[in-house]
Amino acid sequence: MKTSEKIISLLKVEGALTAKVLASELQLTTMGVRQHLQALEESGDISFEDKKALRGRPTRYWALTTKSNSRFSDRHEELTVQLIDSVKSVFGDSGLEQLISHREQASLDLYQTALADKESLEDKLNTLAELRTEEGYMANVIKGSLDDKKCDDTVFWLLENHCPICAAASSCLNFCRSELNLFQTILADVATVAREEHIIEGARRCAYKVKAFDKI
Repeated sequence: MKTSEKIISLLKVEGALTAKVLASELQLTTMGVRQHLQALEESGDISFEDKKALRGRPTRYWALTTKSNSRFSDRHEELTVQLIDSVKSVFGDSGLEQLISHREQASLDLYQTALADKESLEDKLNTLAELRTEEGYMANVIKGSLDDKKCDDTVFWLLENHCPICAAASSCLNFCRSELNLFQTILADVATVAREEHIIEGARRCAYKVKAFDKI
């Protein structure tokens, strides 16, 4: 993978980062990273924001622009929206709901089979993240707080840094409802699931807070 592609991937998963942090992650010099950042800025894939520091000069943070979305899988957005419109036209809203329910059930069967031998909530979530990543969601799991990552054995976050069905979800929000319901069903015996960040609402990722049930 080219350095520029690695930078794009890191910014997609981690959010806004400084050149110094990127250099550390990529094991490159800060000067070398800045050259790639400049090229990506010129291509319109990234932009920067200078944030006031406690001391000294402001710190420059780099982040992806909407143009960078073209670098990631989109599952043929235009065709997807056309098919959704066609289903609505031919079969009505109830027909579209049946289609979404069928997709949800197929995913449920797949995920439940993969998670069947996973005993802990953390193992279940890591396996689910692997499956979602294979589907293009660039998923990962964090334990504890998103802000300071304090250890909390009862709270996890399932983070999806890309939405390969974004066009479909934008056209029909029931796809998003279906995915939340899917996670809640899979983990119903061990945890609650709530979506705290949503790409469709302007967030850079979808973030699902997973809270384990208290042990009796």
